[in-house]
Amino acid sequence: MTIETKYSNIPSIDAEMGKKVFNYIQTLTKPVGSLGRLEELAVQLGEITSNPFPTVTPPGILVFAADHGVAVEGVSAYPKEVTAQMVLNFLGGGAGINVFGRQIGAIQRVIDIGVASDIIEEPGVIQKKVRYGTGNFLVEEAMTRNEVEQALEIGFSQCEEVIQEGAKCIILGELGIGNTTTSSAMLAALNGVDSVGDLIGRGTGISDEKLLLKQQVIEKALAERKPNPSDPIDVLSKVGGLEIAGMAGAMLAAAQNRVPILVDGFISTISALVAKAINPAAGDYMIVGHRSAEPGHLLALQLLEKQPLIDLGMRLGEGTGAAIAFPILQSATLMIKEMATFESAGVSSKE
Repeated sequence: MTIETKYSNIPSIDAEMGKKVFNYIQTLTKPVGSLGRLEELAVQLGEITSNPFPTVTPPGILVFAADHGVAVEGVSAYPKEVTAQMVLNFLGGGAGINVFGRQIGAIQRVIDIGVASDIIEEPGVIQKKVRYGTGNFLVEEAMTRNEVEQALEIGFSQCEEVIQEGAKCIILGELGIGNTTTSSAMLAALNGVDSVGDLIGRGTGISDEKLLLKQQVIEKALAERKPNPSDPIDVLSKVGGLEIAGMAGAMLAAAQNRVPILVDGFISTISALVAKAINPAAGDYMIVGHRSAEPGHLLALQLLEKQPLIDLGMRLGEGTGAAIAFPILQSATLMIKEMATFESAGVSSKE
């Protein structure tokens, strides 16, 4: 069975329901179109959920943690040990995504899908390690196709579990030193280009010298690995990340279950491109929460054909931008659930 066949069971969005939501919005006590994009979101959520009064609460936040072998090349401002340390910070409730997740009443989970050290003794970490970090894609392939498929399936099953627990919207986040380097390499590969100068950013805050090194490492790796832009599994295998694959699998599960996906920043958008490449229908279930300050995110958004809800200059990752944008989705649902119609309020409508 091919990957495309395995993840082929994504329903089409309900265009008729979208029309019903649109028509209902016209009866609300406001001038036509006066709530702008909020009205468009309400229609989109109706199409995604096939529900005239969609619900997005509670959201489910899945944070996938994994290390990247390419980090040994000095492309990050932090050592790889920080990944495991940040997992522990998440468990203690001190990570940025914890703060913003609590604010929106989210169900929160952290999954070790490929951290380079053992954190198995820590309760609260979902242990699904495929391997101890990826290979250094400058000198070898990041992982095997089988490992990519394992990571996709882990993400898929973890998302289905949180949906069964009641999540009505899915936010995906990531922890992993070196993952902006991996994401930049993947973006260049998926876009079929060899030069990455316009795609790379400072990630965790690297110097000019390290930024140049990052570019050189990626370009050399692409020349050596030769990932196939028409094969997302090949791209993941050669220059990808385990957490990126996990998030892509989760997005496919959300789409299959008619649950909206609130995409985070640069790295999450790369996962979204992978999910859409596996099954184009998955793209219809995606809403992009924010625009990252990472330069490559603009191209990634263009390839995904989505416009972000907010732009606050953020680049933390973890799902934080999506979590901050989530109340906008909630506002769209409350608009159609709680606003009065002209008829119910006894207000004269426009002639």
